[in-house]
Amino acid sequence: MDLTHRPRRLRQDRVRGLVSETSLEPSDLIAPVFVDATTDERIPIESMPGHERVPVDESVDRVREVLETGVEAVMIFGIPESKDPEGTRAWAEDGVVQAATRRITAETDAYVITDVCLCEYTDHGHCGPLEEELSGDDERGTPCDHDRDATMTVDNDATLESLDRIAVSHAEAGADMIAPSGMMDGMVAAIRGALDRDGYEHVPIMSYAAKYESAFYGPFRDAADGAPSFGDRRHYQMDPANAREALREVRLDAEQGADVLMIKPALPYLDIVAEIRREFDHPVAAYNVSGEYAMLHAAAEKGWLELDEVALESLVSIKRAGADLILTYFAEEVANRLSADR
Repeated sequence: MDLTHRPRRLRQDRVRGLVSETSLEPSDLIAPVFVDATTDERIPIESMPGHERVPVDESVDRVREVLETGVEAVMIFGIPESKDPEGTRAWAEDGVVQAATRRITAETDAYVITDVCLCEYTDHGHCGPLEEELSGDDERGTPCDHDRDATMTVDNDATLESLDRIAVSHAEAGADMIAPSGMMDGMVAAIRGALDRDGYEHVPIMSYAAKYESAFYGPFRDAADGAPSFGDRRHYQMDPANAREALREVRLDAEQGADVLMIKPALPYLDIVAEIRREFDHPVAAYNVSGEYAMLHAAAEKGWLELDEVALESLVSIKRAGADLILTYFAEEVANRLSADR
């Protein structure tokens, strides 16, 4: 037996860390924070154990809790006090994200990223104002929810105008980075133009450049009250079967001025993360989404998995695939684990 090559030599304790190929740090993580304009107290999110909606008055305290773990960046999602077909509260000067952002940037050193979309703000739950397409039946051959003679879909170009207004309002409130997530054609170019026009050329854009129509978003829609009231989002979010399309989508956003390229979800799409890392020299982000978080918690509650271990392994796999930044509901738990291991 030829045992010249013994890989186990480098798996011994004192050398194992020296030859580790992938490192994960708290500074690699972004923690989502849900701010709710409709409540005066924290509301637990049942489908995402350990997470809460917090009122605007407690947004600073919530962010300070994140910072104590060593995580330096937060993503702010808002639940508005009212909704309408156009989602006008999304760009209101006194809107929930705007109010929370002003407080957080004034009172903490957190790097504040704001989600720019309309699904939490429209009364129909879609990511922009709607238009009718006369088509009889929908693409699946069944009558649509809105009307048997019409299919409702998001008006792409009208939505761009709304996204411009939202992005500028967030920058005015002090956001450090803008993150458009609606998967509208031309959204990065429109937002970049609006920010530059209004004097916010220094504010970077982290585009949800390849966002799939995924079944892993359910708990987030509970958390942000953003589920569509009819139909689904397959007409603007990507088909999970497509990989080459992701390259086209990402390339368009890069050409339009995106500073960071986001892939969402993360774990079912590690092949996409790896391919984007190979093809582009931009920083790559991956969103470890609510369903990925919830399924590990559910398995741990059953005693089938050890939560700390699988959470850490999941994030390491995302980093190994090529993500520079990871937006994850495990941010605080894993950051505390990493600090304890040191």
